[in-house]
Amino acid sequence: MTDRYAVIGNPIAHSKSPLIHTRFAHSTGQDLEYGMVEASLDGFTQAVRAFLDSGGLGLNITTPFKLQAFEMANEQGARARIAGAANAMKFVGGRIVVDNFDGIGLANDIEHNLGVALKGLRVLMLGAGGAARGALVELLARDPAELLIANRTRATAQDLADSFAAHGPLRACSYAELSGEAGFDIVLNGTSASMTGALPPVPAGAFAGATLAYEMVYGRGLTPFLRLAQNAGVPHLADGVGMLVEQAAEAFFWWRGVRPDTRGVIDEISVPLV
Repeated sequence: MTDRYAVIGNPIAHSKSPLIHTRFAHSTGQDLEYGMVEASLDGFTQAVRAFLDSGGLGLNITTPFKLQAFEMANEQGARARIAGAANAMKFVGGRIVVDNFDGIGLANDIEHNLGVALKGLRVLMLGAGGAARGALVELLARDPAELLIANRTRATAQDLADSFAAHGPLRACSYAELSGEAGFDIVLNGTSASMTGALPPVPAGAFAGATLAYEMVYGRGLTPFLRLAQNAGVPHLADGVGMLVEQAAEAFFWWRGVRPDTRGVIDEISVPLV
């Protein structure tokens, strides 16, 4: 019998996960089908239970259900516990096990696909929401010289920095305070601004000397964030498509015990940054 997996979210029609996991299954010889589940905003738990009861083996979790997935689990992996959120779920003997591969997907994309070793670099993360929270530990595990979290509200950034202080060199500031900062090697946009075509209030000077500007949103082309970085002279621009595929590969390995190659899938679904 063909094994069943899916991605669950709301909305979900735009998701690339079915294409990604179908490609992974074909390339690794795994007998599985992968679909989409759109849960109502107040019906996540019921949708998960229905998928489990119908014989499903695992789910990827996307917006806005990552916190609920974490909370309903019988067992949380280490990355999920640290992030306080889950982006992958599997069912083992009727128990729900979750983990979070967003951070390792981002770090692997930067280091393996883009060829930028994080060790010793200064990193600026814009935003202190769920995207930043899910990425911090994996970024800090690669031993950067410093990671600065900038947010509209300084207190929110400081709370996040305090929560992860034991994992590496973290600081926090407001966007207004960025005018006094410089010398970052990598600037990451972890805000949701690009989803609506907006620009986080980051000064162009924050990009001075940076070699990589990374947009964690994918498939939006040259977002306002990336355009600002380009105009500031940053030589290497990237969006989150590699992060998406790399976190999917980690989930696939977690489910199936087989690690798929990611390069071809990244190339297939990438959107030109123009």
